[in-house]
Amino acid sequence: MDNNQIKNVVKNKYGEIAKKDSGCCGNCNCGSDSSAAYAKQLGYGDQDISSVPTGSNLSLGCGNPTAISSIKPGETVLDLGSGAGFDAFLASPKVGAEGKVIGVDMTDEMIQKARENAVKGNYTNIEFKKGDIEDLPVEDQSIDVIISNCVINLAPNKDKVFSEAY
Repeated sequence: MDNNQIKNVVKNKYGEIAKKDSGCCGNCNCGSDSSAAYAKQLGYGDQDISSVPTGSNLSLGCGNPTAISSIKPGETVLDLGSGAGFDAFLASPKVGAEGKVIGVDMTDEMIQKARENAVKGNYTNIEFKKGDIEDLPVEDQSIDVIISNCVINLAPNKDKVFSEAY
């Protein structure tokens, strides 16, 4: 497969996940209860899980980037592969009203879901942009902190991702 074919497979798979409103990739009888349990296994607390809009935690990550990042008030955070917005929503109160969170995802369905979740949660300092993490739709030198939750591994050209990030 060439790079474009790989990206199309990823877009299609994650677009379908967004439509199902579940992160299940197999036959595991997943749902919101198991999404919360999985998030707890990754180190998210009950407060984290309950503070975000329903439907934003699709259990697609493999870590807890907001817990290990040093996000400060007033900063601009970029979430690579933001999906339905879970980690972006957790970063939002950390940057506060003076800060900003930008979520980037290449899947139309995830961007739509994240934007809907932002409205449900009344987030005013988050923007979700459609884009490729190998060609970021943000200005150079405009980001203070970058978070990502098991998305860079899906990019066919990781060198380009890191080049864009820095």
